[in-house]
Amino acid sequence: MNIVDFEKKHIEEARAIALANYNEERQFVKELPETADIPDLGVFAENGLGVAAFENGKMIGYLCCYSPWDNAFDTAAKGTFSPLHAHGAAYENRETIYRRMYQAAAEKWVKNHIAYHGIALYAHDEKALQALFLYGFGVRCSDAIRSTEAIGCHAADKLSFGRLSAAEIPSVRELRRMLSEHMGESPCFMYSDEKEFQGWLEGAEKRESAIYAAQINGAPVSFIEVTDDGENFVTETDTMKNICGAFCLPEYRGKGVFAGLLDYTLGSLRSEGVKLLGVDYESFNPTALGAWEKYFTPYTRSVVRRIDEGVLRKY
Repeated sequence: MNIVDFEKKHIEEARAIALANYNEERQFVKELPETADIPDLGVFAENGLGVAAFENGKMIGYLCCYSPWDNAFDTAAKGTFSPLHAHGAAYENRETIYRRMYQAAAEKWVKNHIAYHGIALYAHDEKALQALFLYGFGVRCSDAIRSTEAIGCHAADKLSFGRLSAAEIPSVRELRRMLSEHMGESPCFMYSDEKEFQGWLEGAEKRESAIYAAQINGAPVSFIEVTDDGENFVTETDTMKNICGAFCLPEYRGKGVFAGLLDYTLGSLRSEGVKLLGVDYESFNPTALGAWEKYFTPYTRSVVRRIDEGVLRKY
């Protein structure tokens, strides 16, 4: 196996591998759209951080990433991320291909003082997952998908559902605060202080998203926020929307409140011609993991590794 720098001349072969890997995942997740378009890979040929694997003159894999950024995951470390379309490998010997490619790519990343490495993998690609698990990675987040067909649940009594108007969006501020506080607790540890939360809230209330709420006596007890795009190229399909935030008061969990709201949201989107709904969520958030994987099918697992940063003194 020959590992070389990823260059523009490799793009077309890489796109073919990416499409083949995507179609493999479609065999496991039937909801995935057939016509997803693999994005341009030119940016990955320009930053010098990618590699390609060849055997007998034929490309058998590639692994690229975005240019790095500081303070990855709110740490002092520089980080990078390889999205779904920035890597792929032939099926035969895939585990070995990924190990060899990561070894070569990670050397480049560390020479650029990148200590946080993130890679989005397909959820059913056991060979790629195994390769990176053995090289120190762990799952951090996932994407999942479902059709907008009805769940068929029975909503709890005294509930009303609706999409909030722009003037009504501030009514879910307290629920958003509770969601932020929940994410800061164990085992999530994604903490935001008051200043950070207020800054995030200001932006959240200005973005063009749809917020659906379940209310009791006019007070929201649960909400779901939906946007046009998600976290990967699959979500850019015209007939797909994506959940970017949701919360239910603890005392109303397990009582059909959230399921009823989700069913209402699906019905509203279905009436608008939306056929698919996606969601991204942290796998270490037990509340979200249980709820989303009950109603949605995961199709990605994003894995991360933070290297022992003492090695940065070497470069």
